[in-house]
Amino acid sequence: MAAELEYIVKDSGLKALIFGEAFIGVLEPLSKSLPIEKGHYLCLGTPPAWAKNYEEEITAQRSVSEPVVDEPTGGEDPIIIMYTSGTTGAPKGAILSHRKTFFNALNANIYYGLTPSDIMLAPRPMFHSGGLLVELCPMIYKGGTLIMKGRFSPEEILVTVERYRVTILEIAATVLRFILDQCDIGKYDLSSLRVCYTGGERVPPALLEDYEKEGIIVSQIYGQTETSTLTWLSPEDAVRKRGSVGKPVFHGDVRIVGKDGKQVKPGEVGEIVVSGYVTMNGYWGKPELTEGTIVDGWLHTGDLAKIDEEGFFYIVDREKDMYISGGENVYPAEIEKVFLENRKILNIGVCGIPDEKWGEVGLACIVLKEGEAMTEDEAVAFCDGRLARYKIPKIVRFAKEIPINAAQKVLRKKLKEEYLASIKKQGAGEV
Repeated sequence: MAAELEYIVKDSGLKALIFGEAFIGVLEPLSKSLPIEKGHYLCLGTPPAWAKNYEEEITAQRSVSEPVVDEPTGGEDPIIIMYTSGTTGAPKGAILSHRKTFFNALNANIYYGLTPSDIMLAPRPMFHSGGLLVELCPMIYKGGTLIMKGRFSPEEILVTVERYRVTILEIAATVLRFILDQCDIGKYDLSSLRVCYTGGERVPPALLEDYEKEGIIVSQIYGQTETSTLTWLSPEDAVRKRGSVGKPVFHGDVRIVGKDGKQVKPGEVGEIVVSGYVTMNGYWGKPELTEGTIVDGWLHTGDLAKIDEEGFFYIVDREKDMYISGGENVYPAEIEKVFLENRKILNIGVCGIPDEKWGEVGLACIVLKEGEAMTEDEAVAFCDGRLARYKIPKIVRFAKEIPINAAQKVLRKKLKEEYLASIKKQGAGEV
């Protein structure tokens, strides 16, 4: 956490840092090297010697007169620099405008069907676009109730839904799996839930089916930090179109295009591109990257997808996560979905590893549920008939955990680096 925090602070050039007491230990060794002036560290609680109390500073500087607007804020003016999760490299600061944030909140109100009486549980962190832009901002816009907490255990999520009669839950698929694995859903009264959405990673159909058996319909949405929500699957279509992330939202033009820039036909894989009011202004301090991402007004997401005859989108994978084995394109997310159909598997990460014969082969790093056992041969055998032979990972490893970020996304680059480092150590005879 410290290294990533230091990178973001220095990259953004921020002038002040507001933090909770829980982060004092992380910030203390960094406070001498970060480019923040003395007195601009503000603590929400009892401050250390190198910081000031936030409330005291705000109260001391509060004016009794109405603020005077020197220059009105325009729709395209930045409201926030939201950093990406860094799954494909160092985090990038996406500059988000007031207009984009407004239209995202408006879309959420339309598709959630929000009312002032709605109660939403926000298990995602607010530094994540899902937490801030899909949960917090829409509820502020509508005047509903948002339940926030630093961390929620799977059981706490169910307890909170029951206790506060939560009506809307937007939650990562990984957490949905943890709930099924660790909790008895039938013990809790979840009848207040009228909407449950998931997104941000691969969602195996079997997981959705398990929740349907519990009487909970889980719909999928799709978006990214640079765009926020781009597609939305209605609860009415969730079972019929299980596995889809829905159709494009309003206030943006969302398409799937091939290498030639033309829209693909139903069933063909292409890249999602988007234009309109739901896209970022650009990347902070990275003009060349911005120019390579937003081309002729179209933001290239780097996400591969396909569309069916009715216009419903299906996510395939990140273009940068794809690897080529024996001349064939292989998408890790597709393989992960298949493995997650196995009831013994809690989580999995798949990536491509260099290979002299095939160019690249798949590495599957599997986390089993507590008390379960599985061999490498059994893992491979499970894929027979479910995946083409070239897609089945040639390397299978079991681990207690795999590298994920705060958004519960698998860090495939780190997974690959850790595996190659372990092979190098073995070759050097290190234990």
